[in-house]
Amino acid sequence: MYRAHIAKRHEPIHTAASLDQLVPKDHLVRKIDRHVDFSIVHRLCAPLYSNTGQPGIDPEILIKIILLGPLFNIRSVRQTIKEIETNLAYRWFLGLGMDEKVPDHSTISQAYRRRFAGTDVFQQIFDDIIHQAEAHHLVSGRILLTDSTHIRANASKKKFDKTEVDAVVTAVEDELLARVNEDRSAHGKKR
Repeated sequence: MYRAHIAKRHEPIHTAASLDQLVPKDHLVRKIDRHVDFSIVHRLCAPLYSNTGQPGIDPEILIKIILLGPLFNIRSVRQTIKEIETNLAYRWFLGLGMDEKVPDHSTISQAYRRRFAGTDVFQQIFDDIIHQAEAHHLVSGRILLTDSTHIRANASKKKFDKTEVDAVVTAVEDELLARVNEDRSAHGKKR
């Protein structure tokens, strides 16, 4: 009977295979890499980055990390980073070697919030990527449905607040109804 060699788990990996050889030729990230030109990212993000101080995350890597989540149905930036740490195809797509550190999830979130706040740069990049993907038949259809429900994040693993959900739901519903009624009035529609 064959037995696993548990001790081999801690041995360094020695292989003649490159990361490129380990990623399947028909993987979605290869199709995206082949058909989507990400040069717009550097062109639009150049004014958002300083030439002094500690270098930031390459904006192309930032955009690609954010793109991986919805592409592969990964629920959060935190989980996306965990997946990148172990997925060779994702590392290949980002241009990260096996030994390179993946950016921290909080760094991604902060860079996203600070770099793109008050600009339409991210929207321009997203629109360009979608147009390229449509042109190469990587996406189809004209309808995109998203859940844009606004909820307060509870990311702290040490702090837990009990909240009366009914009160929160009622407040949100009242606010949304007020906004809808304002919009209806502004456009001369019935309530």
